[in-house]
Amino acid sequence: MEVAEDISRDQSTKTRYGAGSRRLRVAIVGPSLRYVGGQSVQVDLLLRNWSGDREVQVTFIPVDPLFPAGLGWIGRIPFLRTILRTPFYLAGLWRGLRDVDVAHIFSASYTSFLLAPLPAWLVAKLRGKPTLINYHSGEARSHLSGSWIARAVLKRAGQLVSPSGYLVDVFRGFDISADSVPNIVDVPQFTYRQRETLRPHLVCTRGFHPYYSVDIAIKAFALVKKEFPDAQLDLVGGGSLEGETRKLVSDLKLTGVKFCGVASRREIGRYYDQADIFINASRLDNMPVSILEAFAAGTPVISTAPEGMRFLVEDGRTGLLSQVGDAATLAANVVRVLRDPALAHHLTANAFEELKRYRWETVREQWLRLYRELALQTVPSN
Repeated sequence: MEVAEDISRDQSTKTRYGAGSRRLRVAIVGPSLRYVGGQSVQVDLLLRNWSGDREVQVTFIPVDPLFPAGLGWIGRIPFLRTILRTPFYLAGLWRGLRDVDVAHIFSASYTSFLLAPLPAWLVAKLRGKPTLINYHSGEARSHLSGSWIARAVLKRAGQLVSPSGYLVDVFRGFDISADSVPNIVDVPQFTYRQRETLRPHLVCTRGFHPYYSVDIAIKAFALVKKEFPDAQLDLVGGGSLEGETRKLVSDLKLTGVKFCGVASRREIGRYYDQADIFINASRLDNMPVSILEAFAAGTPVISTAPEGMRFLVEDGRTGLLSQVGDAATLAANVVRVLRDPALAHHLTANAFEELKRYRWETVREQWLRLYRELALQTVPSN
């Protein structure tokens, strides 16, 4: 009986929103690329890939709207800009959600949850629009444990979606149902090349924030330098801990470390292409886009293994993993691929094959199914 109902529902949705009928109107609510990060990159990729699609018409409602002419200076003052941006954001939500079928709302955790997805969910409810909350934060367990508001909203969302099975498991622990739709990787942006002989040229594209533990990557690099004195490390990113990170490099008297700054989406591919190994030392992660980028570029992935990482990287098949905070093993894995080109080739070939799951052709169908199901919620019963 349930199977028959599912088939009937799917056919009804396709009849209303399938090929040949009007396009589904979806509003994507999330951060703009003015602040480059995992969510803003995914928002941009969704907007670009849906553009011109025959079945979905998307509009964008930024959670960080530009200030009107003459007020741009406010954007340079952190706390003030957050307060004064709110009425502009709410006005954008009210206008932008008026004529849509689905609100696709990106979400992080803690204060960000209260400032961005919560208002979007509330306005969508007032407008009578079904909501899809696309939750990306690896801090979900801690966030939900301490926030009854977050638990209540996520339980009442029309659909909750996470990029990884890891967060689906976390939500299940709070009796919250969720689906998993992977992040997208912009494959053409990267040049996949097989490195016959690896040079000790490492790249880390994580920001200088506590959860990304760039300090552990630097300590691992210091150990690699003892084996390969000509080793190089490119640090691509920015963040609140950049000063401390620079001090650590100075204290360790390390050479070969280059602070490259934040790279735009147009530039990021060349940093992978210039290097031969990707290193990551995060202690908390969900589905980092940087790992997918390394897969696309053919740089072997050497990473720590916070809870969510094993849902993305299979140790010994698509990368080499070590315990969180273990700089010595992280370094040993770098040395291992440098000394074993066959292993490096094995890892990168498998990783590139794994990338099929994260290409738009695959991910599009998953989003389309969810949009159709949600849009059907607004159709009155006959």
